[in-house]
Amino acid sequence: MNPRNPSPRSSRYSPRHGSSRYGRYTGGPDPLAPPIDLSEALDAVAEDVMAGYSPEQALREFLRRGGRDMPGLDDLAGRVQQRRRELLGRHRLDGTLQEAKRLLDEAVLEERKQLARDIRMDDTDRSFREMQLQNLPPSTAAAVTELSGYDWQSDTARQRYEDIKDLLGREMLDQRFAGMKNAMENATDEDRAAIAEMLRDLNQLLDKHSRGEDTAADFDNFMSKHGDQFPENPENIDELIDTLAQRSAAAQRMLRSMSPEQREELMALSAQAFGSPELMEQLNRLDANLQGLRPGEDWTGSEQFDGDQGLGLGDGTGVLQDLADLDELAEQLSQGYPGSVLDDVDVDKLARQLGDDAAVDARTLTQLEKALRDSDLLRRGTDGDLKLSPRAMRKLGKSLLKDAAGRLSGRQGQRDTRHSGAAGELTGSSRAWQYGDIEPWDVTKTITNAIGRTAAEGLDPRAGLSIQVGDVEVQETEARTQAAVALLVDTSFSMAAEGRWVPMKRTALALHHLVSTRFRGDQLQLINFGRYAQRVDIGELTSLPPLREQGTNLHHGLLLASRFFRQHPTKQPVLLVVTDGEPTAHLMPHGPAGPEAWFSYPPEPETLRATVAELDRVGRLGTESTFFRLGSDPGLERFLAAMARRVGGRVVAPDPQDLGAAVVGEFLRSRGQGYADEPSFDGFDLG
Repeated sequence: MNPRNPSPRSSRYSPRHGSSRYGRYTGGPDPLAPPIDLSEALDAVAEDVMAGYSPEQALREFLRRGGRDMPGLDDLAGRVQQRRRELLGRHRLDGTLQEAKRLLDEAVLEERKQLARDIRMDDTDRSFREMQLQNLPPSTAAAVTELSGYDWQSDTARQRYEDIKDLLGREMLDQRFAGMKNAMENATDEDRAAIAEMLRDLNQLLDKHSRGEDTAADFDNFMSKHGDQFPENPENIDELIDTLAQRSAAAQRMLRSMSPEQREELMALSAQAFGSPELMEQLNRLDANLQGLRPGEDWTGSEQFDGDQGLGLGDGTGVLQDLADLDELAEQLSQGYPGSVLDDVDVDKLARQLGDDAAVDARTLTQLEKALRDSDLLRRGTDGDLKLSPRAMRKLGKSLLKDAAGRLSGRQGQRDTRHSGAAGELTGSSRAWQYGDIEPWDVTKTITNAIGRTAAEGLDPRAGLSIQVGDVEVQETEARTQAAVALLVDTSFSMAAEGRWVPMKRTALALHHLVSTRFRGDQLQLINFGRYAQRVDIGELTSLPPLREQGTNLHHGLLLASRFFRQHPTKQPVLLVVTDGEPTAHLMPHGPAGPEAWFSYPPEPETLRATVAELDRVGRLGTESTFFRLGSDPGLERFLAAMARRVGGRVVAPDPQDLGAAVVGEFLRSRGQGYADEPSFDGFDLG
């Protein structure tokens, strides 16, 4: 007999038969699946980066949350915990005890029936037997032990009693070897002897291994003789020990999860397994060997079961293994340990515990993480940290510019930003026509596109050519007057505290993309100002975390803007200032270690005078100035109105979410691309 019903997959110890089997694809990423769209992930990562996360943290946060149509790690972890609660709430661990009690009750009942109808039995003997059955102890284990020498008169009763010993033996084996309970059903004495021999050989092999005396040949010989008992097909002794130790440790945790009374009852019953104490001796020896070889397994844990569905020893051990798998999956999905990556998630275990859909979700997240890390959207800097690449910045800027243009068009009815420089000079480049374009056609590119499309459709262009909308390209133009644009953004703590930090960065990205792609002859300088001001590139500004520093040093920012304008004397200076507070700091030229910032709140007259003086110098360069006021502070409103009036500039007070559209619109207005309503200001004299 083959007690273990070996696995249908080929084994190294059995011949391989040629056959073809078809089923659901489980070999990793679906080769026919569409490519993963990284746009949503990039937008989410960039949004978190602008909020102050590192790109690495932002990526992990997106994987944790998931996307619109893609469950994240938190969702999978929640399903893991739900599955765990279901197992604990559904089951209890006294299934074997209850089954043994049922068989004992049936045996006693059948024996009493036989005693009642056996008219040839001596009355004294009948009375004595009935008294024995009547006075059996309430403990199932004690009753089974007491009846071990009883001479059963009923064949049915005798079989039920033997079934108890058979059940205990099969359950004890099933605790250590999954599936053995069913495999050993109706087993013969020869089958039991084969199992006993396997246990002896296994313990001998483990003894040799623990002493370091075993060889590969010892393992091969054991598997050649007993390989059909191990459908897992271990390739070496370590794999064999791992499999057995995990199951054995789960069996120990199951025992510890029982009540003391249940555990005592089970231990007493186990001596009756197969009617021979040798089985338990070999199993106890096996447990000791495995615990010594794999002390890192959880041999002492326990669980609290609250259900009403009884589990046998084998099934209960399987549930304890499931709980261990779920705990391992929960840790893998948490990604909270050093060096964690999504490749750590065991998708096979996930599929077993939660189903194939959960495994597909996990694979999708893994592919997404790998695609983002392997793409040129994220790259590691010289310090080893993950950063948004220039391509990612361009892609994000394009998206933000499109959003700003949509808001701008909806609010002011202005033209789309793609019409930049429409009345200017040709740049020599072209692009696909879009609805509303008024630029001249690039005839050569348009005809070439039509020829290529016609040939691709299998037609002969020489037989006639029709031009479709998708063929048309227009010539790009740029404005005749080039500009030097300084965007000054307030990075004081109030910007982050009032929820204006991310809109500020989105604005800078949108303007940067517009200037770098549509006004290539212009120069853009980004300047952030808090306690001090500094020139920054778009990558530095995007990744700048919220700063917990006091001070709004517009004076220093204007000083840097003035220097920038003087470096480009042939370009039209354009000043764009985004702030949510009055100047509370200015730069003093003679500090102990050079220029240092003087901070005071409320603003001191000296700070206001220094700021206005630097604005005057900027204004004398012919600068077009626009101030973007965030918030409703009356003092700031009066101050900016006076500043704008002083240099013939403008004040715009957008909602933070419309800041990008407002800045882009004002830039286009300064470049002759649109017009906006003039704001009205209250008088405020700084002179």
